[in-house]
Amino acid sequence: MKKILSVLSLVAVLGLGVTNISFAEDLPAAAEATMEKVADTAPVAEAAPAEAAPAEAAAAPAPTANKGDTAWMLVATALVTLMTIPGLALFYGGLVRQKNMLSVLMQVFVIFSLLGVLWALYGYSVAFSGGGAFFGGLGKAFLSGITTDSLAATFSKGVYIPEYVFVVFQLTFAAITPALIVGAFAERMKFSAVLAFMVLWFTFAYLPMAHMVWYWDGPDAITDAKALETVLTNAGFLWAKGALDFAGGTVVHINAGVAGLVAAVVLGKRIGYGKEAMTPHSLTLTMVGASLLWVGWFGFNAGSNLEANGLTALVFLNTMIATGAATMSWLAAEWFGKGKPSMLGAASGAVAGLVAITPACGFVGPMGAIAIGLLVSPICYFFVAKVKYMFGYDDALDVFGVHAVGGIFGALATGIFVNPALGGTGVWDYVANGVGAYDMVAQVTAQAWAVGTAIVWTGVVAFIALKVVDMLIGLRVSEEVEREGLDTTEHGERAYHF
Repeated sequence: MKKILSVLSLVAVLGLGVTNISFAEDLPAAAEATMEKVADTAPVAEAAPAEAAPAEAAAAPAPTANKGDTAWMLVATALVTLMTIPGLALFYGGLVRQKNMLSVLMQVFVIFSLLGVLWALYGYSVAFSGGGAFFGGLGKAFLSGITTDSLAATFSKGVYIPEYVFVVFQLTFAAITPALIVGAFAERMKFSAVLAFMVLWFTFAYLPMAHMVWYWDGPDAITDAKALETVLTNAGFLWAKGALDFAGGTVVHINAGVAGLVAAVVLGKRIGYGKEAMTPHSLTLTMVGASLLWVGWFGFNAGSNLEANGLTALVFLNTMIATGAATMSWLAAEWFGKGKPSMLGAASGAVAGLVAITPACGFVGPMGAIAIGLLVSPICYFFVAKVKYMFGYDDALDVFGVHAVGGIFGALATGIFVNPALGGTGVWDYVANGVGAYDMVAQVTAQAWAVGTAIVWTGVVAFIALKVVDMLIGLRVSEEVEREGLDTTEHGERAYHF
């Protein structure tokens, strides 16, 4: 536990200063709608004839889902599925030793399957329904009350998508996030323990974080300053604080990365760690997996706008160029530090860039995206190449060093580069229907609230969940099983037969 606290203390150098703020007009999720879109989406009613009956004058068309947005969101959902299975599975699978390749594929595949079902049973309701600042309610458990006619709000007034589309899109986020943790404890945890831990962590860490960051009543609920107060009261804790997280810097990457660190420390090092070679068995597969992650991430980030418009195009562009910049800066750091650039370094840099741009992608301009990509890789490289060995924890596939550290940097950088003076979109004010005044101190403070909350919440939940599972069924495989490999001992199969 002391090692965990030491590493988390070191993370504080990234800027976790938290103070109280008043957030009255600048809305966190609102920047996800462009000025033109919001101005143009409110339907303009024609003047009613003077002789029209009051009932006719009051009649208004019922809201309907936008077919173009709906089609794009279905594609984005498929892309996020692609980035998990097979993307993440192959990326992780190539990085472990041959005797554990199949076990990693199995863990990612089954976690995605299991948590997708749990999302429909109760996850969606807890994350995306009202109930409190930290947890939603169970009013939509088993997807109760949702039909093909149910609508979900986007980030523009008067624009909707089918609620089923929103349910399945968010399902992919809920399923990939726990799967990310697998890389931290790879090659040494029982399969049964993996599944039990994931159920607990998903329920008590992922769902409340998603609710705190992303739940609000939607733009149509904000008609004036008084209505805004009601929305803030009903919203998730961090949304009401003003935290900006476009696609999951806190909810996904910090959340999973810190849990991964805790798991790595609680389970302990792999047998032979630091003494035996534990090199990746197939960097070819790792490169294929990283490429699928990059492609799928366009659904992850651009899909989070929930609409197909100009802002979606900006998010797509930001995701592309931030990732390219991070790839190059990781190679530069590695070239300087080790004398040679590597394929593993290129893949790691790409993932670090994807992670860092995730919370910022809809709030920063292209030059801000490049800056974030260039800066994040040297920071993550330092944690992967130096900090891990300084503290002696065995984060097998660098989940903490890339996802948590990259997510922390990206979340804080969002508060800076959202500034319109730096090319950012600014933060939308739905009361005034325009970009609100930018206050760097207030916005970075709101970002720090989100970062600090994510670190503490997931760290505590992960530690307790691991201890509970350890008492009930045990966490770690025996030494004999670990030496033979989890493929044959846990699953009775081999990844290769040659």
